[in-house]
Order: sequence, then C-alpha cells, then structure tokens
Amino acid sequence: MSEKAELHYNGQVFEVPVVKGTEDELALDISKLRAQTGLITLDPGFKNTGSTQSAITFLDGEKGILRYRGFPIEQLAEKSTFLEVAYLIIYGELPIGEELKRWREDIAHHTLIHEDFKVILEGFPSNSHPMGVLSSLVTSLTAFYPESIDPTHSSPEMYKSIVRLMAKLPTLAAWAYKNEIGQPIIYPKNNLDYCSNFLRMMFSTPAEEYDIDPVVSNALNKLLILHAEHEQNCSTSTVRIVGSSHASLYASVSSGINALWGPLHGGANQAVIEMLENIKADGGDADKYLAKAKDKNDSFRLMGFGHRVYKNFDPRARIIKKAADEVLSKLGVNDPVLGIAQKLEEAALKDEYFVERKLYPNVDFYSGIIYRALGIPTNMFTVMFALGRLPGWVAQWKEMRTNSEPIGRPRQVYTGYNERDYVDVSKR
Repeated sequence: MSEKAELHYNGQVFEVPVVKGTEDELALDISKLRAQTGLITLDPGFKNTGSTQSAITFLDGEKGILRYRGFPIEQLAEKSTFLEVAYLIIYGELPIGEELKRWREDIAHHTLIHEDFKVILEGFPSNSHPMGVLSSLVTSLTAFYPESIDPTHSSPEMYKSIVRLMAKLPTLAAWAYKNEIGQPIIYPKNNLDYCSNFLRMMFSTPAEEYDIDPVVSNALNKLLILHAEHEQNCSTSTVRIVGSSHASLYASVSSGINALWGPLHGGANQAVIEMLENIKADGGDADKYLAKAKDKNDSFRLMGFGHRVYKNFDPRARIIKKAADEVLSKLGVNDPVLGIAQKLEEAALKDEYFVERKLYPNVDFYSGIIYRALGIPTNMFTVMFALGRLPGWVAQWKEMRTNSEPIGRPRQVYTGYNERDYVDVSKR
C-alpha cells in the first residue's frame, strides 16, 4: 500500500499521496488538492515545489552529489566528451559505435548557418549584449526551419531540430562575439572537435589562424560538461514551461537563454571577475577583502564562494580547479586579477571562518578564472554558460513533450482590491 499524508482542514481529513523517487526523495502529490479542498499551496520561488518527475539529473546539495542519468559527474568529466554527455542527457544512454559516429557527423554537418543570418546580425548595434543577440538568433531558427515548430517526440524532425541546435549554437555564439568586437565572422571547420571548432571561430581572424592548445580545449570540454544540466533551475524551468505550450524547441531554448542572462542565475562567474577587478582597483589587498567578508556589519560578499544548492561543497568545483590550474600554468598568464583570485582561493580553503561555514570556491569562481585567462570578455561568460547548458535544456524540453505533460499554469493568492464600481471620468 502506498504511503499517504493527511491534511486536516475545516473539520475534514483529506489524504495526500506520497510519491517516492528512485533516490528515496519524498514528495506530496497535491495535484488534486484544489479540486478536493478548494485550497492551493503558496510557495514563493517554488523552493519547495516539484513541478515534474524527471529521469535526467539527480542532485543532492547536502551531500555534494551530481549525476547525469545515474553517472557521477566526476566520472563523466574525467572520461567523456561534451558531445557524448550531451547525447547521454538528451537520449538517456551513452552513445556507442555507429550511434556515436552518426551523432558526431550529424552535428558536424549542421554547424553552418544560413547566410541570411549575417543580415540579421548586421541589424544589431555593435554594442549589443551577446546574450540578447544569441537569444534573438536562436528564435530566428524557427523561421528558417518552420517544420520544427511542432514535431512529435518520435519523429525524425525532432532529432533534426536537436542536432541543428547543438551544431549551430557555437556558431551563433561566436558570431555574436564577432559582431560585438567588430570583426569578420569565421566559418566553422568541421574536421575539428566541438570545443576546438568553437575556440577557432571565436579567436581566429581572416589574417591569423588561432592556435588551439589541447589544454585549453580540454578545459573548455570539462566546463561544458559541468554546466550541461542542473535539474529544475530558473532557466530550465523556463524552457519547460514555455515548451509546455508546445512552443518550438528553438523558441523554448531562447527563453532559457533569456532567463540565464539574469545576474542572479547565469551571471555568477561574471560577478566573480567584476569583484576581483574592484579589489585590484582598490589596491589589490586580498586580506583586506577577506576581513570584510567575515565582518557581518560589512555589506561586501565574496562572489563565487558557497552555493545556494550545495550546502557542503560543489562537486563540480573540485574537477574544474585542476583544469584552471593547468590552463594558468600552460598559458603562463601574468594577470594581477587572477593573482588576486589565487590568493582568495588559497586563504578561503584554509581560513577557519570559511571552512566552518563550508564557503568553498564554487564552479563559477573557477570558470570565471578560466574564461578570463582565455581572453573571453566578461559579457560573454553567460554565453559560454548557455553553450554548456544547452543539452540540459533540450533534454528537459524533450522529456516534457515525450511525457505529454500539461501546459504550465501556476496559481496565485490574490491580494488586490475587492470588487468596486467604475466611476465615469467626468464625475471623478
């Protein structure tokens, strides 16, 4: 017999089913609550509300666990590639043999974008934020591929839509960057792997080919894997709720890009670099700012330390710290801002105040350091995040459509005026 909870209200007892996940997570199924009792739940920010049952990602913030389709993030980051992980997240299993070969070849085949996109790009001012440009370009894909608007979950067209988006987003992102800095666009070169191809489109010019360092490409590969999925966060939930209206994959992912753009979501690694630059401008005294962070009467907060989900440690941070160290060592970057970052990191990992409160450097801290070392400007950081998060958005959209989930329609508790009569303007 399944477990049930009881709700006592207005002299009656109502049974509420208890749902149990595969990792023993428990939830109250209140889908019939309003129909049975006339009540709704009030949960600002949906912090205690499960909007769906999903088989994609398991996250335990208390224990520092992150798994994609059951695979620990540590194993995937060490042994896999971003394209393999993307397939895993979207389709449920790691691709093997011909399956993997086809996936790679199909994505390579679709990296080019229609030449008319250059006309769209030219319509943006050169100082346009690349996230706004990227969101607009992704939405525009629907116009170029109208057959993608409402594919069935088993149709070849859904696969094509997914492949096109995985293939074209790096090209669109690199073109958004080139538009901002006023350089000519660079076309993809499909004999390169996914990450190397993107780096080349970002940093090559018609006059000079970018020299792709395997250490840099490997670090980017790990970063994209670490950002690929993270359960029902703000942007992912946005993709699902937009997709629940049967909006196209491209329109739904565009909405996720816009949600990620917000500084409380995808802008965390940008905030890290801005904080470091402010410390440098104030003399570069890391100890001074560590003391300010420990002073409860001081409004200063260390960005990139601790995590709102991971209450112990961010498992992704341990992985990417090693990659960050390798990149800095290989490139020999002499940057005072990154020097301050290393001082803060070293002190915070040893300082009793931070250790006791588990305020360890998180993935945003190290990703900001890597992007800075690669010469990626801070306003491109969220674009890099979007590149990584794409498989998760696609998988969540696909899962929602495959499961025929209903359109999202949250309720509210109204706190406005009671009924009142209209007064003619001449009599007011």
